Amino acid sequence: MFNELLKKLSFLCVLAVVPVLIGSFAGEAQSAEGASKEKVKVLYHVDGKDPEVAKYALALINKHIEAEGGPEHIDVELVVHGPALELFERDKMDPEMTKRFNQIIEKGVRAEMCQVSMKMFGKTLDNLAKGFVATLHPVAVKRITDLQREGYLYIKP
Repeated sequence: MFNELLKKLSFLCVLAVVPVLIGSFAGEAQSAEGASKEKVKVLYHVDGKDPEVAKYALALINKHIEAEGGPEHIDVELVVHGPALELFERDKMDPEMTKRFNQIIEKGVRAEMCQVSMKMFGKTLDNLAKGFVATLHPVAVKRITDLQREGYLYIKP
């Protein structure tokens, strides 16, 4: 009789524990789902004068936006400074690069040009591809650091 009572208690314990475990797993799944709905924040950094690297960076940004499911799922900041400024001069820009740059701007990418670099190269935003804004901090590396502190993932092609 004691063994039978023990079996019934064991069975009741299992019945009580299973729903708790299922609820726990469901809660974890919902929590993971909620986290995945947050926008991905990514910082792309271009500072070299190689046009192929710059074109590659723009292509990566475009593909990254697609891979995340569209602009509504990703927040992209492009920070450009140093010798790379010359690659984005409106009148000298490579046609393929212009096309790629326009594509990412249309998808909501925020393109920032270093204020110090513009001063150093004697350029203004009017000299650059349409879509650039001046970096929020005059020094691009400070802006990059600030974005990383805000949770942006850093990518340098």
